[in-house]
Amino acid sequence: MRIVFRWNDGQAEHPHTLRAIKRMVLDSGLPYEPSKFVSSLPRLAYGPAPAKGQRAEREYLDIYLLENRNAEEVRDALLQVAPEGFEILQLTRVPYPLPSVQNLAVAAEYRVKGDFTQFISSGRKLEDWNSMGDLTVTLRNEKGVVCKRTITPGLLAARVCAPDEVALTIGPVNGQWQPPQWFIAAWLGQEVPAGEEPVTVAGLVFIRKSFYWRDSQGELHPI
Repeated sequence: MRIVFRWNDGQAEHPHTLRAIKRMVLDSGLPYEPSKFVSSLPRLAYGPAPAKGQRAEREYLDIYLLENRNAEEVRDALLQVAPEGFEILQLTRVPYPLPSVQNLAVAAEYRVKGDFTQFISSGRKLEDWNSMGDLTVTLRNEKGVVCKRTITPGLLAARVCAPDEVALTIGPVNGQWQPPQWFIAAWLGQEVPAGEEPVTVAGLVFIRKSFYWRDSQGELHPI
């Protein structure tokens, strides 16, 4: 059973989402398939989880059940024990062998909100998003060592939504998802930290709207 959900409790981040989901499924009474690693826990496929510093309007969860249950029955069972702020947007039965969202997603859409005027240097305009060609991000580690990385292949689309909002669609490169903050930083000419340190761009809010899968004709569809 594939569930699309979101948090509507107003909190910017939910670092314990997976733990809360496991507890919800355990308490729901649904006949879940046991995990291959810990038999007392349900088999789940969650994610990709939003990175630190990002919000998500749609999150994804696959629950593997041992018995056929209709969508409304599963929805009711989960919502009776759901943590505060957990909202189910969509619930669909999917074929057992269908890849998880983690393996199905080939693109992600983000919205970036904030006052861009404070970052725009001379000659840079929001409209530059529609004609970005060669994007190179500058990474600096804690020892001050700098390296540059070309990220152009990861940018699939970009557009201006409003004076204070930009949209971009990115895809993985060689199986790796690049932070959307890298593309913003590259456009604005800013450096970002290398390594495990969370990537931030001061004053801007990054919101993941949706993941997409690609059909045999190359068209993208929201998951």
